[in-house]
Amino acid sequence: MSVWQNRRVLITGHTGFKGGWLSLWLAQLGARLTGYSLPAPTSPSLYNVGRVSSVFSGEAIADIRDLESVRSTFAACAPEVVFHLAAQPLVRASYADPLGTLSTNVMGLANVLDVARQTESVRAIVVVTSDKCYQNREWDWSYRESDHLGGHDPYSASKAAAEIVTAAWRDSFGGPAIASARAGNVIGGGDWASDRIVPDALHAFSKQETLQLRRPGAVRPWQHVLEPLQGYILLAERLQAGDKVEGAWNFGPDEQDCITVGELCRRLAERQPEPVAIEHGADASLHEAGLLKLDSARARNQLGWHPRWRLDTALDATVEWHRQWLANADMQHTTLEQIAAYQSA
Repeated sequence: MSVWQNRRVLITGHTGFKGGWLSLWLAQLGARLTGYSLPAPTSPSLYNVGRVSSVFSGEAIADIRDLESVRSTFAACAPEVVFHLAAQPLVRASYADPLGTLSTNVMGLANVLDVARQTESVRAIVVVTSDKCYQNREWDWSYRESDHLGGHDPYSASKAAAEIVTAAWRDSFGGPAIASARAGNVIGGGDWASDRIVPDALHAFSKQETLQLRRPGAVRPWQHVLEPLQGYILLAERLQAGDKVEGAWNFGPDEQDCITVGELCRRLAERQPEPVAIEHGADASLHEAGLLKLDSARARNQLGWHPRWRLDTALDATVEWHRQWLANADMQHTTLEQIAAYQSA
């Protein structure tokens, strides 16, 4: 029997891309889910096309900055495990709304952590931050959990601050076991966020439009969304078991899968039924990191976590999911099929 069978789980940010995939996976494992999130951030969204709401026992469509709403949700569902994913997740959007980004990603997190520590049922909390939390020195080697936190832009600064807040709650108060997770650039079906290269590329290709690349030479740690989710789930299992796995964890791809934006788009283009056009440009209007890699040795050695899908497999799965959606397939079924394929890899 799965350790998740009938486990009461609260997922914040369940209407988002990662949250939707995590929700369907945990439901398949037998968890009893409650969600807390703003409405789905895009239209279409995985939340809607994948009928994610159907797997929840309860949902609160609310803002994590609303402390009383957070309190009432915890009181109603008495969660045993909390996955905190609710956030403003985009670098470029943080330039447009820096205060909203900071208030959501820092004070919203503090609300969740403080209510969780006062909720007797909670045993484990996994806080999802980002690889952007590191002070990016544009060096060629991968960042480890012990490297300095920092942030040139408001989003990255908010994620560094989120790591500090998480550590402070873990070290200052008794209560549930707490760990944070830092993942690479995730791809997969059901992502329609603006200013993300794979959604932008698939949209342009499906419309036979030219794809404009603003930073074709930027290197990122690309991975299918299921890779870090496997890490989050494993981390939560170990926290519940009482293992000493608190602290920060990187979940990134193999070194060979850290490639440029231009190369990623070339591989996506190869998977299209018709020729597509890509233009390489440069957009220096806003600062974005040029080189970023993660060292996941700690997760490999201490958690037994490792990537299961190489990047080409991840791209195949992403393109196939998108094709199924264009063909009006049952996207919850398609998503669950890909989760099953990943688990058996």
